Amino acid sequence: MEKFAYDNRIVKNFAIATAVWGLVGMIAGLWVALQFYLPQTSLNFPGTTFGRLRPIHTNAVIFAFVGNSMFMGVYYSLQRLCKARMFSDVLSKIHFWGWQLIIVLAAATLFFGYTTGKEYAELEWPIDILITLIWVVFGINMFGTIMKRRESHLYVAIWFYIATWITVAMLHIVNSIELPFSWLKSYSWYAGVQDALVQWWYGHNAVAFFLTTPILGLMYYFLPKAANRPVYSYRLSIIHFWALIFIYIWAGPHHLLYTALPDWAQSLGTVFSVMLIAPSWGGMLNGLFTLRGAWDKVREEPMLKFFVVAITCYGMSTFEGPMLSLKNVNAIAHFTDWIIAHVHIGGLGWNGFMAFGILYWLFPKMWGTKLYSPRLANNHFWLGTIGIVIYAIPMYWAGFAQADMWKQFTEEGFIKFQFLETVNSIIPMYIARSIGGTLYIIGACMMVYNLYKTSVSGKFIANEEAEAPALEKETSHVKEYWHRVIERKPVMMLVLSLIMVAIGGLLELIPTFLVKENIPTIAAVKPYTPLELQGRDIYIREGCYTCHSQMVRPFRDEVARYGEYSKAGEFVYDHPFQWGSKRTGPDLAREGTDKLKKSDSWHYNHLWDPKLMSPGSVMPRYVWLLDKDLDTASTPAKIRAMQTLGVPYPEGYDAVANKDLMIQANGIRINLKTDKIETPANKEIIAVIAYLQRLGKDIQTDSKNKTASIQ
Repeated sequence: MEKFAYDNRIVKNFAIATAVWGLVGMIAGLWVALQFYLPQTSLNFPGTTFGRLRPIHTNAVIFAFVGNSMFMGVYYSLQRLCKARMFSDVLSKIHFWGWQLIIVLAAATLFFGYTTGKEYAELEWPIDILITLIWVVFGINMFGTIMKRRESHLYVAIWFYIATWITVAMLHIVNSIELPFSWLKSYSWYAGVQDALVQWWYGHNAVAFFLTTPILGLMYYFLPKAANRPVYSYRLSIIHFWALIFIYIWAGPHHLLYTALPDWAQSLGTVFSVMLIAPSWGGMLNGLFTLRGAWDKVREEPMLKFFVVAITCYGMSTFEGPMLSLKNVNAIAHFTDWIIAHVHIGGLGWNGFMAFGILYWLFPKMWGTKLYSPRLANNHFWLGTIGIVIYAIPMYWAGFAQADMWKQFTEEGFIKFQFLETVNSIIPMYIARSIGGTLYIIGACMMVYNLYKTSVSGKFIANEEAEAPALEKETSHVKEYWHRVIERKPVMMLVLSLIMVAIGGLLELIPTFLVKENIPTIAAVKPYTPLELQGRDIYIREGCYTCHSQMVRPFRDEVARYGEYSKAGEFVYDHPFQWGSKRTGPDLAREGTDKLKKSDSWHYNHLWDPKLMSPGSVMPRYVWLLDKDLDTASTPAKIRAMQTLGVPYPEGYDAVANKDLMIQANGIRINLKTDKIETPANKEIIAVIAYLQRLGKDIQTDSKNKTASIQ
């Protein structure tokens, strides 16, 4: 027998980080939720507006809270499944502190408006590089541990860890290809339709392979441990794993139904999304059936309660996701708060409750004591569960209400409700949502207190002594089950996992990039002027895409409300795309056209105080745009970057771009002066107005609103 010690210190570090960042991310979420009915909570400060705070919330919850909980569970379970200490204590420390540095840098850069404008991938290029390096460190440490294991076969949890690592690496690298033009800013390498497809191939599978597969791996380890029962079905776990990772990767286009994405890609996303029900529910049932004969323990053990609700929420989310990919359902739900409810059933229920259950199980183990207060843990469970219900049901209600009101017409054939009416009608649901979120946070605070009291009542076991026989070299030539062979060979598992996830990505992305017919060009579509380009970058900086879409779908109500439906060729110069995923505010794709066009002074006053022009608006004020000077020094670098990306600016245009910029800016200044608004031409608000006035104009070829020809 060989004696060794498990490293619990790294697990403790990630556990503390999970609790701390979890509270930070949840409080940020509550803050942004309050802004839907108390817009003054934005404090009229750039960093605390919804547009900047919402990406901080999503990144904090996904990468800080769930990310740290994943690493906590992986570092604890992997050592015991491999019967070996982590490959390198130094690499463990680099991984931990590197990941915390990424979180801090993410929060700081997003707060100051440095964002790529791509959901769940907002972080700029230096942080993307750091993420890649730390992910490689994690991979080396994980595979090093697997290679020196004292257990021949790899348990099912490790399969999910391996697939997670290789797939996240692939997704992150492909989606993060960008062209820097300064130390903290870049443009996406992809544009328009291609960028949208790559982004949601990444975005959906960030949910799949960061928020789902590793947590499933943790479920396969911690649930049987807590229940003291073996996993229900080994064969079902095999089917669950391989089917899930193969099918999941195809589902991204279901986020882009009825958009300018080619129909064949949309159809692929739908078909594979529906197929996802089978492996997803296979995993859910495998988890719940593991509790056979142990349901009496669920009444007694708080962590089992959390696991049961978590797995149930996983089943709900993975049923609802495929249903939302059906076009007739998506036509109703997309851009509404229904999607917010769907996301939070997964985030609060599946990810949050799994993390809570694991924390409750780990702390007594690592401190060699009993949980301080099972009663307090039970109270946390009920507060959290009720909080999820009070959060989700109003959001489902709000989603249906939005869709219904958007699509109603009068008997005369006119749009029945103005967009702002739909927002104000669901304010009570937003209030209820924030109450549910508050209950959930109170429960999390109770957990932190409970875990703290547990830790001080025991003594931390930094190095947990263990022993196991050395791994014997396989000499048997007896025919064995095919999957047992794979389980002995981690490199084979890695390669096969990569092949399974790469197939779907390649078959979706390559045709979109290589087949010209997928993105027909429109002759009237021209590059943005330097001033419009600057305005677009400010629009992205302020996170306007978090509330406004720029994608008119081919529905009667949307065409009637916004104008001509969107074409693929409109977006060939958009690095990144700005189609959005939520309409808290109206769509802006046709904001500069005759149907929706407003004066420069209207936009000026609206950005200064939205309530002046739209009474009842929940949009925050952007007063700093009126005072802040436009950074014209960056214009040449931006033009050169766009030229590198294929935008057809004339050779040498970077040298004269600012001259054109000031001519256009002075034109807007004069328009504002005519309406008795005095402002210098070099202010950021001038650039934002220029960008908003440009939206949709390219395909409006004449006064009769004829659509530009497609070539």
